[in-house]
Amino acid sequence: MPTVLTEVEAKELAKKYGIPVPRGGLAKNVDEALKIAEEIGYPVVLKIVSPDILHKTDVGGVKVGISSPEELKKAFEEIMENVKKNKPDAKIVGILVEEMIPGGYEVIIGGKYDETFKHVIMFGGVGGIFVELFKDVSFRLAPIDEKEAERMMKETIGYKVLKGFRGIKGDIEALKKMIANVSEMLVKEDILELDLNPVKVFPDRVVALDVKIIKRRFFNESYSANLEESKVPY
Repeated sequence: MPTVLTEVEAKELAKKYGIPVPRGGLAKNVDEALKIAEEIGYPVVLKIVSPDILHKTDVGGVKVGISSPEELKKAFEEIMENVKKNKPDAKIVGILVEEMIPGGYEVIIGGKYDETFKHVIMFGGVGGIFVELFKDVSFRLAPIDEKEAERMMKETIGYKVLKGFRGIKGDIEALKKMIANVSEMLVKEDILELDLNPVKVFPDRVVALDVKIIKRRFFNESYSANLEESKVPY
């Protein structure tokens, strides 16, 4: 039976494969959220954490650009109210408080299990909200190494931007390593579907802002985030 990981669980798993994610932590209440925000520094992003909510923005479960404790308190309450209104039956684990990472060039890394081809990895040269519009993507059977990952990247228009275009330049070495690591995770963890979107690319680093993972079978919680102890920023 497929299992949808919460974002906290998905990012915990991603980190085990060397995939950079934003610093943050899970808060069960406003006081915990304030403590996490103080430790990682403002501005921050708040996201609802629920195994029943895959698309958080659809239910009003995301707030960005929070710059003060007062804004955080208001945003925390608004998210809870939105979710209870739009998804009343959802099990709410808490709210993820993360550092806000502005700027950078957005790409996407995805993957799925196909009955014929098995695990397939995807790279999109344009990520974020424009991925479906431009469809600038390439595919490979997983797993792949870093050399093959760069060949994938070269098949997209976005690669030209990453190499240097009008002041934009990306860390190609870090990005191809991330793609290879994601392909390894896809196979070893027997993932049905995954989506890292957007992945922010900077001249000196890459970071996956959002990670969605659906495992093919009920997963072993030994690697899962301990939701009762995930209050300390990672």
